[in-house]
Amino acid sequence: MNRSLKTFLFAFAALLIVSCGGDSKSVATGTSRSVQYFPNMYESVGYKTYQEGEIFPGNLEAQAPVAGSVNRGWLPYDYQNNNDGYSSAKADLRNPLPYTEEHLEVGAELYNIYCAICHGSKGNGLGHLVTTEKILGVPSYDAREITQGSIYHVMYYGINYMGSYASQTSTEERWQIAHHVDALTKDLKGQPRQEFVTVRMEELALVNSNEDKKAVFDENHRDQKDGADHSKENKTTTEGH
Repeated sequence: MNRSLKTFLFAFAALLIVSCGGDSKSVATGTSRSVQYFPNMYESVGYKTYQEGEIFPGNLEAQAPVAGSVNRGWLPYDYQNNNDGYSSAKADLRNPLPYTEEHLEVGAELYNIYCAICHGSKGNGLGHLVTTEKILGVPSYDAREITQGSIYHVMYYGINYMGSYASQTSTEERWQIAHHVDALTKDLKGQPRQEFVTVRMEELALVNSNEDKKAVFDENHRDQKDGADHSKENKTTTEGH
């Protein structure tokens, strides 16, 4: 028997064994393949969503989040959606973003996207929907006392006919808009805007903060060292007695 015939018979026998082996990994007969090349691509080694499993509480893969946990990049808002919460935010909530030209510029862009349609580009309550009488009763920013805390609170929860913008904007974006609304309010009242905080001023603040921390560390370290030396002196005195 020549070599090519042996090779042909071997290949035919192997094909026959694979096709008739009845392997549990075989696919439906309607397909053109007799085996699964990568079984893990068809049969996942991991658990599927809502799959039953005895190792899971309630025999279900999908579990509720751990109590007290929050989504990545999100922090809970501590002020309630009521009059007391609004008053507290108005009085106590402060904008954590420095008043920089960059933040104000982004805040202006976001304001024109989400707010100007009703409140107007100048914050005077004469947006497109108001001038076309689609909605009425949008007050000018200088018509009442508002703070950046109350601005943020209203964007977070909404108020009256204005809906919440918490799903459309991030925490940082809402504070950037609050900077711009505060600037518009001062313009309407004829008051000077805030002075921009420069990067240099921020760096100096950071340096001062680090120096304060270093001073506290040095003081604590010195107290610990003095305590250790005192303990060593006491030990020496005791041993001498």
